[in-house]
Amino acid sequence: MQSMDEIYQTYARTVYKYLLSKTRSVDLAEELTQETFYQAVRCIHRFDGSCKLSTWLCAIAKNQLRAYQRKHPIKESIDEHEDLTGTSVEAEIFSQIERVDLMKKLHSCPEPYREILYLRIFGNLSFREIGEIIGRTENWARVNFYRAKERLKKEMEEHE
Repeated sequence: MQSMDEIYQTYARTVYKYLLSKTRSVDLAEELTQETFYQAVRCIHRFDGSCKLSTWLCAIAKNQLRAYQRKHPIKESIDEHEDLTGTSVEAEIFSQIERVDLMKKLHSCPEPYREILYLRIFGNLSFREIGEIIGRTENWARVNFYRAKERLKKEMEEHE
């Protein structure tokens, strides 16, 4: 087995991109990536090799994200916030109705399409990385991304 330093060098970017796709926050993704590798060091003796190391690390990352979300539930009200230009969040939301509609369609996609779309669009992951995270091949990720994209296009056209 590789040393933890080699493991970190090899997989930190994949874990970070995975977390970034889920959190959409650079700072939180960095923090959770560090926590993921801390937990991996503590539990490396539990890794039995039954899955890829990247899959195991992303599972730890997913658990770290869930723990963070339980400790930090979202409690903010939309009308209390303004962006730097002084525009209320409400006004920004109304100006992005199409984007919200697209996100609704994206969110309503069945698995694994939804996860593949999130990882590719928001995480900017390669198909190889998506395949590793989900435990499938690069080609499988590529084909299912295409299918998910076509499904979204069709739904958006029907909505118009």
